[in-house]
Amino acid sequence: MEDQEKILAFMREQAYHPMTVKELEEAFGIKDSATFKELVKTLNALEASGEVIRTRANRYGVPEKMNLVRGRLQSHPKGFGFVIPETQGTEDVYVHANDMNGALHGDTVLVRVEKEAGGNRLEGQIIRIVERGMKQVVGTFKDETYYAFVIPDEKRLGKDIFIPKEAYNGAVDGHKVVVNIVRYPEGRVNPEGEVVEILGHKNDPGVDILSIIRKFNLPEAFPEDVLEEAEAAPDEISEEEISGRRDLRERMMVTIDGADAKDLDDAVSLERLPNGNLRLGVHIADVSYYVREKSQLDNEAYRRGTSVYLVDRVIPMLPHRLSNGICSLNPQVDRLTISCDMEMDANGNTVKYDIFLSVIRTDERMTYADVRSILEDKDEALIEKYSRLVPMFEDMKELALKLRKKRMQRGAIDFDFREAKIYVDDEGTPTEIGFRTRSIAEQIIEEFMLAANETVAEHFHWMKQPFMYRIHEDPNAEKLMAFMEFITNFGYSIRGKGNSVHPRALQQLLEEIKGTPEEIIISTVMLRSMKQARYDAESLGHYGLSTEFYTHFTSPIRRYPDLIVHRRIREWIELGNQISEKRLGYWAEQMPVIAEHASQRERLAVDAERETDDLKKAEFMLERVGEEFEGVISSVTSFGIFVELPNTIEGLVHVSFLTDDYYHYHEKMFALVGERTGKQYRIGDVVEVRVANVNVDERTIDFEVVGMPKAGFRGSRESTPRVIDGRGGDRKPTRGKQQDRSRAGRPDRPGRPDRQKDKKHPAEIRQKYKDRRKAEGNKPPRRAESGRASSGEEVLPIGAGEGDTPAKRQKGFWEDLVKSKKKNRKNVASQVKRKRR
Repeated sequence: MEDQEKILAFMREQAYHPMTVKELEEAFGIKDSATFKELVKTLNALEASGEVIRTRANRYGVPEKMNLVRGRLQSHPKGFGFVIPETQGTEDVYVHANDMNGALHGDTVLVRVEKEAGGNRLEGQIIRIVERGMKQVVGTFKDETYYAFVIPDEKRLGKDIFIPKEAYNGAVDGHKVVVNIVRYPEGRVNPEGEVVEILGHKNDPGVDILSIIRKFNLPEAFPEDVLEEAEAAPDEISEEEISGRRDLRERMMVTIDGADAKDLDDAVSLERLPNGNLRLGVHIADVSYYVREKSQLDNEAYRRGTSVYLVDRVIPMLPHRLSNGICSLNPQVDRLTISCDMEMDANGNTVKYDIFLSVIRTDERMTYADVRSILEDKDEALIEKYSRLVPMFEDMKELALKLRKKRMQRGAIDFDFREAKIYVDDEGTPTEIGFRTRSIAEQIIEEFMLAANETVAEHFHWMKQPFMYRIHEDPNAEKLMAFMEFITNFGYSIRGKGNSVHPRALQQLLEEIKGTPEEIIISTVMLRSMKQARYDAESLGHYGLSTEFYTHFTSPIRRYPDLIVHRRIREWIELGNQISEKRLGYWAEQMPVIAEHASQRERLAVDAERETDDLKKAEFMLERVGEEFEGVISSVTSFGIFVELPNTIEGLVHVSFLTDDYYHYHEKMFALVGERTGKQYRIGDVVEVRVANVNVDERTIDFEVVGMPKAGFRGSRESTPRVIDGRGGDRKPTRGKQQDRSRAGRPDRPGRPDRQKDKKHPAEIRQKYKDRRKAEGNKPPRRAESGRASSGEEVLPIGAGEGDTPAKRQKGFWEDLVKSKKKNRKNVASQVKRKRR
């Protein structure tokens, strides 16, 4: 590892140019063969990992000095993709479908940046696949008799998996299966795979969620060695374990969680001090005491990264033996914790704090609903039941509101979006969609946890020791400028330019628009202009919370970064300044790696949770096709509008369903505007929609606007337009067999023979035309007196006039015919050329 870092540091120097092995040998002053062999092995390892590139001339260099970018490919179902660079702050690189070079979604690749695409966007070509990201695929088995295909659930993969007959392994048509990719695609050839697991038929109960678990490679069962370690944990704590800890068992404290929560990892206490200040205590389960570094439990927790909360189940980071047992702060039992005491003055300012190891015993296991009923509904029965705790709850409410007010004043941004809660029955069928409430009870816990996280983060920042931080970087300047331009459409403006906009200005805007019709549209667009929060080894601040220092300290049972924070706190408490330089160096090296891994696992968990929500929402709407709802436009794109219903379900009204006009997308206005009528569809508009179609496999819901005409031509009142033929009457356009069906059973009209029966050869028609012209001679034709010719009258051909002779007209007819044939042939040829390109 040290040799690799040394070589990379040397190659990243400004004066470095690509060197051969011989030149590197001389540069490093290598004299013996053993060291030379180590150099070659290290170069080969760096080349294999993509950190070093070897040119055709056998010279070595780092990718960034060769106009190359290393990153992860994020594909689109239409074939193109973006390479997300591993280096922070580097722009994404667009890759055309023809420049993929066999790469699939999720692969780690090297891309050569060749030019800037439209809008100053980088565009490049993948030149090498460093590591395959997708080794297993979940999909639906489609049997084709002599071979089969697996249609992937991950649509961004872009290709079906070919399965030879001998690799079926018992799978039949309609099965949901897990496939190992045994050969990756080359050119237009599909990847080849082998069925390794059959999840069940796609319509069986529970298979849908299981497919998502396998798709995101979420670990379910714990390995045996991990369970053995968990079983070795005690059921109770001993007096020996308590020694050296501060005893808080006499202090009044409670846990406040949801009614269905089982892993209770945080408790709170509040008491008045003699000087009039309040002492807020946040006590977090000491998980690091039971999950020792580099143990099997620790390795598994790192691999999982976080607990995943799906619709019908929880995939925990730690075995239930720990998460629901000795680590859970259950009432009336002794538990080991790490506490953060904060003394706060009358204005909610922290004047003193202390972080220490402790032992606690909680008085009650409270729920959000009960605390809300006590504080807001004044429920007499609950007030009497918890009479001893009610004064503390009242003080907690008062302090939480002060902390919230202080946070808003400093500029923290508070998005108040509704969060859906989906209820399912025993078979996984969705029965109801409700909302997660955010009452004073939730606010109390939220404010107290924020205060503890900020206090711990600031403490370790000033100690200048390796630590894990939760950061939220400033928004992208271009996106923020676009947002500032967008809100001017509603008469609002914000002072500042680009990244100089203080979050306080954005929060003031949110407060100003609260309760207005444009609240949803402005809040949504503002959120989309922000970056995602992530973990980092450096304290870069948190833009959304408007704070310089922030970490995650309060949930070590379900988040690995919190466990790392606890591990660092324990080392600091036990060793203080005696920690060795070697240990500090280890943490400095490992923190960025852990932070990146934890951020990736968090994003994966969020994607899995979102997909299960979308799946159950689609199933819920499947029984409601044809029903009408009132919704709000939540997003506008060039291909249609997304409408969100009051139950948070979102569907698409495709632009082809907007049949009353041709609509154009205005990006800066986030609107579709009708070409003829000027009608607008914007984010935040209320519309009446009807459920037109639901595709559970795709997790999509299609809406149509109620009252929209179902016309074949936009803006017309008839499904087929009337055509003026200039021969004395109106006629419907002919449509082959469709016209025959419309005439079936009708008597032929007098004076109009059936053209289908009497259809003549084109040569006969031309001869008849010539004979009629000859019979007319030089007789001038009569003009019709109105726009419609009467019976027996002939309409003049365009361009005919006085002095025209039959010979001239005949010659003109054939010249026009030849010209039109040439023109059509030219158009066809140009279309063929385009397709060949």
